[in-house]
Amino acid sequence: MSMPRWTLLLGCFFVLLGIGFYVGTDRQSVTALIPTFLGVPLVATALWARREKARAAAMHVAAVIALLGLAGTASGLVKAVRLVAGQVVERPEAAIAQALVALASLGYLVLSIRSFVLARRARTAP
Repeated sequence: MSMPRWTLLLGCFFVLLGIGFYVGTDRQSVTALIPTFLGVPLVATALWARREKARAAAMHVAAVIALLGLAGTASGLVKAVRLVAGQVVERPEAAIAQALVALASLGYLVLSIRSFVLARRARTAP
């Protein structure tokens, strides 16, 4: 699958995740929508990447958004592990949402870096 499609998939996942947690927590906090705030720009970059000349720039912007998503939610991974271990965690729904965003962002970054390396090799190959 191409990186613009992965980007669109991730963006849609984040939008649905944010809306789902916002509605699922009875709209208690707007912060439940944070994944949506990451997803909308990812969808926009996926659409931007449809233009061949803009694809590299769009995918680099998407990678930065994913990096910001990972940096902002990495603490949720620790909280989710504590939750799975049976420990009490403040706002368990938030911990789960953060962990999902962190894991999805990490996976996307791995795919992005792989794609960037392959594209560079293809350009420099004789």
